[in-house]
Amino acid sequence: MSRALRTGAAAASGAAIAAAFPPLGLWPLAAFGVAGLALTVGGVRLRAALGYGLVAGCVCFGWTVQWISVVGWDAWVALTLFTALPISATAGAMCLAMRLPGWPWLLGAVWVAQEAVRGRVPLGGWPWGRLAHGQADAPWLPLAAIGGTALLTFAVAVCGGLLAWAWLRLRDGARRRAAAVVAAVAAVPLLAALVPLPADGQEDGGPAAAVVAVVQGDVPNTGLGFADRTNRRAVLDNHVQQTFALAQAVAAGDAPAPDAVIWPENASDLDPFAAADARTAIGAAAKAIAAPILVGAVITNPDDPTTVKNVGIVWDPTQGPGQMYVKQHPVPFGEYVPLRPLLTRLIGRFDLVPRDFVAADEPGVLDVGPVRLGDIICFEVAYDDLVRDTVLAGARMLAVQTNNATYTGSGQSEQQLAMARIRSVEHGRSVAVAATNGISALYLPDGSTAGLLGESTSGWLTTSLPLRDSITLADRLAFWPEAVAVAAAALIVLFGLRREPSVRRAGPGGRTSHRGQVAGLRHG
Repeated sequence: MSRALRTGAAAASGAAIAAAFPPLGLWPLAAFGVAGLALTVGGVRLRAALGYGLVAGCVCFGWTVQWISVVGWDAWVALTLFTALPISATAGAMCLAMRLPGWPWLLGAVWVAQEAVRGRVPLGGWPWGRLAHGQADAPWLPLAAIGGTALLTFAVAVCGGLLAWAWLRLRDGARRRAAAVVAAVAAVPLLAALVPLPADGQEDGGPAAAVVAVVQGDVPNTGLGFADRTNRRAVLDNHVQQTFALAQAVAAGDAPAPDAVIWPENASDLDPFAAADARTAIGAAAKAIAAPILVGAVITNPDDPTTVKNVGIVWDPTQGPGQMYVKQHPVPFGEYVPLRPLLTRLIGRFDLVPRDFVAADEPGVLDVGPVRLGDIICFEVAYDDLVRDTVLAGARMLAVQTNNATYTGSGQSEQQLAMARIRSVEHGRSVAVAATNGISALYLPDGSTAGLLGESTSGWLTTSLPLRDSITLADRLAFWPEAVAVAAAALIVLFGLRREPSVRRAGPGGRTSHRGQVAGLRHG
């Protein structure tokens, strides 16, 4: 391929991977995107592969994280480039891997390793947009119960590598070999279907099930206007009113009485410990529904009033506020500003974050009535270790409290919801997603949907959810699949650097051909 054709192929590959993510959710395209990128970088020099990877990454994440553009075009460009750079490195590692035998399988290790690293550094990492996150609707979702998101990514990347290998075999005239490989790829979802997924609750650590309600109050303003103080009061009032409406439905026999109620992140941006009216309103809602409410709130840090905390508070109808979870992973530049003295002078928009959110270091395992619940706040759902630690600390179900009002209609809510669904299968837990203005959802431990509330609507979801204690193989393996992938990727790069790429020479009749062709490309 010419340089221009390879550049176009790289861009198309990035677009295919992006289309696999919600809101389009065309999950098979992720594997085809990996295949396209492999065919683009196979046989080229490392520097060229890095450039093609950057093109693919910019197209992929320019599309996937376009929701950040509501903050500003510069934020969109910065986040796109920041997330595209690891894809550039991945393409370089793919180029080196394709100099080695068995390279379709090596591509899986390369992708898992890249995602493991960028999910941790810098500033705690940015795992958004992993290949796995586009597979919530895929038939191989059950693989998450075995190896978590790492195995899902591995499956997608290896299938992409095998598709690229099959194309090369087809080009060489080996149609039967190509067909056999395509059939093997098609068999992966069938094998995944054999993975047993739990559907029932367990009584070892408490009741086998509980009626859980999610309240979505909606917001009067979206976008950056959400932070206005008048808006914050209205958001709290909306959630109080919807809880009263739920109580009326329960009294009328139109809804089951909940054992636990979950409000979203930022349901009360008015500190209920400092604002008496907020405290009174929340208490009245808890008494009306006669069940504890997990309230998403922002409170002033009592140890340092110049900072705040993003919390989930268990609000009992008789005793008031009790156990509390403090968000462990505040979002850089969104909830705190690194190098604040310098950056706030250079970028005035950071005035929108007047006080930094402080982080905690304890998993959010809370007793909400009879439910031993693991609280996950917003973007934390993207972090494997944080969710896993919460489950291993004793959570019998998970709650994702989120506020996506800033990004309404942009696809961000759908992307986050897909992660929550994957977590339900990965950990064998029911998951309740509570959002201020959508999308709220209830998922069973096998990943099936028990309820859904769309964007820009108000209402509630309530149903009986299984509660479980056993842990999955993915929980037991923890980070080890990623550790193995990182070690393997390092060896791939090391040995790949020692193998020269193909060298062009003049063939018969003045044509050019490849001498010393990459072993994997010609001989698999």
